[in-house]
Amino acid sequence: MRSHRRRIATATAVLAVGALALAGCAKGGGGGAPSGAASKPPLENKAVSAITVGTAADSTGPAPEVAGAKPGGTANMIDRDDFSHLDPGRVYLNYNAMVSALFTRQLTNYKEDASGSIKLVGDLATDTGTTTDGGKTWKFTLKDGVKWQDGSAITSGDIKYSFERLFADFITEGPIYAQSWLVPDASKPYRDQYKGPYDGKELDTIETPDDKTVVFHLNAPHPDFNFTVAMTGYGAVPKAKDTKQKYDKQPFSSGPYQIVSHVTGKSLDLERNPNWDKTTDPIRHAYPDKFHMEFGLQSQQSTERFLADTGSDKQAFTFHNPVAPERVQEVLNNPEAMKRSLQGLTPFTTFYNINTKRVTDVNVRKAIITAWPSKQLQQLQGGETAIGKIATTVMSPTVLGYEASDLYGKLAKPDGDPEAAKKLLAQSSTPNPTIVYAYNQTPVQEKVTIAIKDALSKAGINVVAKPLNSATFYDAIGPVDNEYDVYWGGWAADWPTGSTAIQPLFDGRLIGDNQSNYSHLNVPEINTAIDQANTITDPTEAGKAWAAIDRKIMEQAAIVPEFYQTYFGLYGSGLGGVRFDPIQGEQSALDIWVK
Repeated sequence: MRSHRRRIATATAVLAVGALALAGCAKGGGGGAPSGAASKPPLENKAVSAITVGTAADSTGPAPEVAGAKPGGTANMIDRDDFSHLDPGRVYLNYNAMVSALFTRQLTNYKEDASGSIKLVGDLATDTGTTTDGGKTWKFTLKDGVKWQDGSAITSGDIKYSFERLFADFITEGPIYAQSWLVPDASKPYRDQYKGPYDGKELDTIETPDDKTVVFHLNAPHPDFNFTVAMTGYGAVPKAKDTKQKYDKQPFSSGPYQIVSHVTGKSLDLERNPNWDKTTDPIRHAYPDKFHMEFGLQSQQSTERFLADTGSDKQAFTFHNPVAPERVQEVLNNPEAMKRSLQGLTPFTTFYNINTKRVTDVNVRKAIITAWPSKQLQQLQGGETAIGKIATTVMSPTVLGYEASDLYGKLAKPDGDPEAAKKLLAQSSTPNPTIVYAYNQTPVQEKVTIAIKDALSKAGINVVAKPLNSATFYDAIGPVDNEYDVYWGGWAADWPTGSTAIQPLFDGRLIGDNQSNYSHLNVPEINTAIDQANTITDPTEAGKAWAAIDRKIMEQAAIVPEFYQTYFGLYGSGLGGVRFDPIQGEQSALDIWVK
């Protein structure tokens, strides 16, 4: 299977850390963060790591009513960029997924209740699917009453076709998990084994015994396939309305809204889909009559408009734009603005890879982590609200099975513990090591690098800093035989289980040039544990297995965890029901209503 796409952190943190914007599931943002920004802790969504798989009863509609909500009006959305893709097969960015939720439905999806607890539930399907062979064969049954915007029924044939068209050569931007699992040999390019439906050929690994039933025959067990198909990239597309490349501009709706106008780079307008039946949908509401979306605003501009809170901006929200870093403290000190703010942990975790191919002594690696000045780096990059919470594990708290752990005492001594690091070095083969640290050459990162050199030198570790051009950063660190010992990275799971949070980064069998295992960790015990975890069908037990692997990786000191990234955003006073989506790490429109 093709290596999982690199997932790089969003918004403020990307540019504050100086990382380049890469293809992946996060949408980049703008602006650096000032020194000494707010220290007030953001709200945490603690329910996400305890995500559960819902029942058929949980999958029925309608979604519970939002307190005080009423129908009518127009909700406005202001943001930096237009949506790069709306064809579900080409959606991988979280930003695109957030708007797609208004008009694209999948077999499964995530349902959040008023307390913040999250369940995987059936969206188009009656439940989250069934498997009787450990996850190699999956059966889904469609709900009665699910329809396209023209009133025609959504059938199992539509679902099969939606997966078949993902093999077309013009669909290259979306996830590729299912495609690789639905061909005979997952180790070979999936398009070499099936070319898609446009030449009239069907994919025989998907069966549709009747209009309501779809059965997937995978080439290996995947117990969390029901999480896979919750991705927008596996949303439904009707064969009769498939316009191939043109579908990206005008997808056919299966959700509560439909597109009526899209001026590329300027605006997108949605109105109600009259054939959406709320009794089939446990997730979405359709309170506003319309959505008007405006593009081209940087975070500084949207923050200014939200703070002014005048005219139509009172009825505005943003999917992605965070509070501008230089205004964070101002907002935190503004009680009125804080009443209409959202804070939460995103799925994104950042860290520093330790190249285990070069830094071979585990005690040296442990000493690097122990001496690392986590708190100082957090402050240099804007503080907890702007950049994130200090991380101590591989998995984010937003991943099923996350267990809090701090093997190196980073929370107790967040500025580093040079004395403890010296003791580790004394047990190593190199008591006074020299490491080569590669970094993006930006003003913020120059300060970060000075702090790292100073902290590690106190422990007896000499740091040779190598500045890299941000445009070629990943080209430089990508080769397995690169010249660096420590370098930054970031990741978020494609769905909230350990299989996409850990395996792409730490499976030693996936090591290769420009692949995701930048630490080049290859421990047979961990590789075997990954294989075993991938066979566990019970989500809770699988979560425990991934948490144990997380601990093994940290024992190997393959990374210095940096931050669990946070989101901090505003919306207008004339909207209710605006909430933070912890799965995507952005504002959600599904409960919004106009006051």
